[in-house]
Amino acid sequence: MSTTEPDALLGPADIRELATTLGVRPTKQRGQNFVIDANTVRRIVRAAEVRPDDVVVEIGPGLGSLTLALLEAADRVVAVEIDDVLAAALPATVEARMPGRADRFSLVHSDAMLVEELPGPAPTALVANLPYNVAVPVLLTMLERFPTIERTLVMVQAEVADRLAARPGNKVYGVPSVKANWYADVKRAGSIGRTVFWPAPNVDSGLVSLVRRAEPVRTTASRAEVFAVVDAAFAQRRKTLRAALAGWAGSAPAAEAALVAAGVSPQARGEALTVEEFAAIAENKHGSRPGDGTGNSGSESRGPRSSGSENESRNEPGSKPQGSAS
Repeated sequence: MSTTEPDALLGPADIRELATTLGVRPTKQRGQNFVIDANTVRRIVRAAEVRPDDVVVEIGPGLGSLTLALLEAADRVVAVEIDDVLAAALPATVEARMPGRADRFSLVHSDAMLVEELPGPAPTALVANLPYNVAVPVLLTMLERFPTIERTLVMVQAEVADRLAARPGNKVYGVPSVKANWYADVKRAGSIGRTVFWPAPNVDSGLVSLVRRAEPVRTTASRAEVFAVVDAAFAQRRKTLRAALAGWAGSAPAAEAALVAAGVSPQARGEALTVEEFAAIAENKHGSRPGDGTGNSGSESRGPRSSGSENESRNEPGSKPQGSAS
């Protein structure tokens, strides 16, 4: 990490001047709300525990507020931007405000959902102010495609942050919670007010920290197989798992057989289960018991779980304002 000029980061006047020069108007379609407070982006970098040897990937850098703060702290920053105008302007902004770090910056002009490789060394961290309407799909896709990402810190809508960090039994525990936990240990890392954005969104934001699991979930089932169980379980939250998984298993009796073999009560509901229990169910789709020669990892059979009672939709909140830009 090298030192930078005190005014290298973007403030409110800088953001508006850049936007005016570029003819940029933040759009709801892409969830664009630009962070205009230098203290906030530095706080995000601290919360992300960015290290001098990190290669950080940033999604939706926008005008570059967070990008510049990341360049102060990391070895390299790779930014992925979908917007044509913003992607074209960002390298010049980095060169103008941090000329000594410009060679440590790379830009990928693409939809993050389509990115399968990144330039330079493999990324070790993901730090981003994610657009609300695509936050969870982008996050999960990046964690899947880039297993070298050890630490992640994302700013998302507060409600999405709560869902990502929720634990079994919580009323907002659902598909995002389980899938994020497949990859990482997840926790809330703070809240961000509305006034640090331009334009100010109608909702609060939250920081979520994800630290890659030291050891993957022990299972012989694939990620796709486990996620299929998760999707089915939360598609009908009112129903017991015996009923909710009937389509996945082929019938309610087949679902019950898989649940019993996995050590999960057929009367339980998805919101009561850990990711490990979903994996055990996936392993036992045809009613095989763990350790009976099916190639199971050998995890111990679990006792029956009590049924959940909350009825919350599995879907994330719809398209909300924020962060194609930081």
